[in-house]
Amino acid sequence: MSETFEDDFEIIDDVDDPEIIALTELGTTLIQAILEKEPISNVQDLIDAGAPLWYQDDEGTSALHAAAYVENEQLVKLLIEEGAIWNAVDSLQNTAGDIALSLNNVECYNLIRDAGIRSELLLTLLSSQTSLNPTPSSFVLRDVDNSAVASIDAFLSSTLRYTQDAHGQDICLLDLDDGQEVGVMMGWEREIMQKTVEKLCIDHEKKNLGLKVLNVGFGLGIIDNFFQNLSTPPALHVIVEPHRDVLAHMKEQGWYDKKGVSILEGKWQDCIASEALQGFGKFDIIYTDTFSENYSELHNFFKHLRELLASPESRFSFFNGLGATNALFYDVYTRLSELHLADAGYDVVWSDVDVSAQKDEERWGETRKYFSLPIYRLPIAKPKQI
Repeated sequence: MSETFEDDFEIIDDVDDPEIIALTELGTTLIQAILEKEPISNVQDLIDAGAPLWYQDDEGTSALHAAAYVENEQLVKLLIEEGAIWNAVDSLQNTAGDIALSLNNVECYNLIRDAGIRSELLLTLLSSQTSLNPTPSSFVLRDVDNSAVASIDAFLSSTLRYTQDAHGQDICLLDLDDGQEVGVMMGWEREIMQKTVEKLCIDHEKKNLGLKVLNVGFGLGIIDNFFQNLSTPPALHVIVEPHRDVLAHMKEQGWYDKKGVSILEGKWQDCIASEALQGFGKFDIIYTDTFSENYSELHNFFKHLRELLASPESRFSFFNGLGATNALFYDVYTRLSELHLADAGYDVVWSDVDVSAQKDEERWGETRKYFSLPIYRLPIAKPKQI
């Protein structure tokens, strides 16, 4: 889940503090002025008087939420320029962008979405200019809200188990301390993985070439099986996987004995640093689907593509689960990844995959959702033509 203002500001419980009372009254007045469609000059006067744009009422409504409700594009623009928080969520977990989207107000939605993109680009820039190495985004690739899975080191020390759910779906699960289950990978992703392999390999398949394939993150091995089942199996199939339980599962499944398959045990960052990956030469196809890494790590992976991909015909893709429990967050991070891939020298073609057919209870069971949208946006990146 995206950070809201509560993550950045200390919540103060002293309701008798005159300053807090004054801010609350100003914030409430600002929201009411917007909802009652008062002139924008009145709204500006309240902001100038110190009305806090981060304030949310008992229902979680902020000034930006209110502007989205009344569908005032000019007001949305003003609030964003004045510093309104683009990703604050109300009590129903809706952002102002979600409200604009529900009202089919494209202009307001685009203003909020673009504010999110600018914000994340700025955070990425600030991160690259500091030695403190802060996380430029709160999103992880499979978005869950628990420290055990929001840290790669904590995840690697956790215990995973492979099983099937009540509907016969293969799943790899992480059990959290609070008794909840998180799907590290689940069988419903099969259609996504199949279409990804088809789009990654279609040009090469026509030439009956044995590809050099790199996959980062094994999970259930769904995409690796699709690679192996190509009409011409890969000449080289390198799998990078750091988790001991996944590696044990791979051994049980015979992956260590498959012809042409090489398994690197460790994090991809360590493999690149030690030049273990470069020892295989360059690859025709690269896919990455990691767990518990934030967006900054995916962005970092983009920067290594030129040293890993073989030619202008080479292709790259990744599991696009960034912020995929919220339409606005998903849109922001889809577009952000496209911009960062462009900076790295790659164009992206997006394909929509309808994943809405399976009912939630069949897909998730008792596990936390990490993808709750009806459409998956499948990325295929290729080098820009010079």
